[in-house]
This record gives sequence, structure tokens and C-alpha cells, in this order.
Amino acid sequence: MKLVAVQTDNAPAAIGPYSQAVVAQPFVFVSGQLGMDPATGELVGDDLEGQARQALENVKQILIAAGSSLAQVTAVEVFLTDMGMFLEFNAIYAEYFSAHKPARAAIEVSALPKGGCVEVKCTALVSES
Repeated sequence: MKLVAVQTDNAPAAIGPYSQAVVAQPFVFVSGQLGMDPATGELVGDDLEGQARQALENVKQILIAAGSSLAQVTAVEVFLTDMGMFLEFNAIYAEYFSAHKPARAAIEVSALPKGGCVEVKCTALVSES
């Protein structure tokens, strides 16, 4: 099996020794995405709404670069620094996953890189090339 690293300028560069995603047919594994602006590499703000939307947009762009899409996501893991943000996050998440509802876990963590309040990672099916 051939592993293919995914890299796109439409999502923030990795901030450590890892890839934005890795394709291992028939799946793509997207690394955790913070609410970072791809152009600046900085968080888009301090609030959950801005960071959540940007994190989900980053996931979406990486999936596109990998030959996949949000509609092909099989599982999502969400990391929140405060489970009190769960309902607010769900409302934003539902805009990205309305008809298609992948399996999901939401986990409270004590901290995230760069002081982020949310991180999103996923696994999706990818078309064979």
C-alpha cells in the first residue's frame, strides 16, 4: 500500500513534524485542524465561532486536495477546551454536515496548540486515482 502525504496552501501548514493529511487508499486521514488562517498561520480570533468555522474550512480544503469531500467523511473527532461550547459547536458543525452525518466523538481537553479552543480531525473515503 502506498501512502501519499497531502499538502495544500488552502489550509494552514503543519505546525509540527506531520502532514496535513495522508491518503492510504481508500481513506484519507486528516490531521487535527485548528481555526488558523492559512495565509498567516495564526488563529482567526479568540472565539469559538470563528475558530470552529475556520477549522472546518481547513478540513474541507484538505479533503478537496486529497480528492475527497465533506460528503465522504466517515468519522470526525472534535477537541474542545470547554465542553460548555458543545452546543454552539454543534450548531456550526451542522452547517457543514447537514444531510450527511458521519460518526463523531467530542472530547474535552485541557489545552490545544497555539491557545486554540477547538480542533477537528477526520477520516474520509477518497476516490482511487
